[in-house]
Amino acid sequence: MSLLSNNTVWHRASVTRDRRHQLNQHTSVILWFTGLSGAGKSTLAHAVEERLHLSGCRTFVLDGDNVRHGLCGDLGFSEQDRRENIRRIAEVAKLMLEAGVITLTAFISPFNAERQQARELVSTDDFVEIYCKCDIAVCEQRDVKGLYKKARSGEIAQFTGISSPYEPPLNPELVIDTDMFSLDECVEQVLALLKQRGVVAECGGVKNEH
Repeated sequence: MSLLSNNTVWHRASVTRDRRHQLNQHTSVILWFTGLSGAGKSTLAHAVEERLHLSGCRTFVLDGDNVRHGLCGDLGFSEQDRRENIRRIAEVAKLMLEAGVITLTAFISPFNAERQQARELVSTDDFVEIYCKCDIAVCEQRDVKGLYKKARSGEIAQFTGISSPYEPPLNPELVIDTDMFSLDECVEQVLALLKQRGVVAECGGVKNEH
């Protein structure tokens, strides 16, 4: 369903995305981290951002919990609300892409259809899906908030991996076994992919394409 008003027209700014790339000396991209709760999405996204920031890159992490304090504070955890949560995040990520920012999103985003919709908002090269693959037993061991325990006891309904499904990505750009590699090793895998795709020149340096 389209939410677009009939009375709105997209305004094309004189400061373009390409001009922002020239200023930043790197391209922008959406890094979409997905996986079960406790798989290490947020930890990895923030660690990658730290490395990119130290290299001089313009970055921002859209974190699942943080977003629900504001932009999505009116949403619950029903399947419908989860879909709307991801739709809003995808639209924000698209705007940040145009702003020239390397945008890292850390959300469970459990459904393939919603992740595909997010992907289709931008061009093929602008969306990088990163599946943080982790055995659910390890996720439960890492669960400092006790969410899995509450879900298994019935205190939390619609909890992904317990009472609500998680659909693993079909063709992600990168699969990282976060239960097998250290955080630094996981970061290096992401940075290597960014180098391969031409977003940054080196792992630890930025790309100057002009």
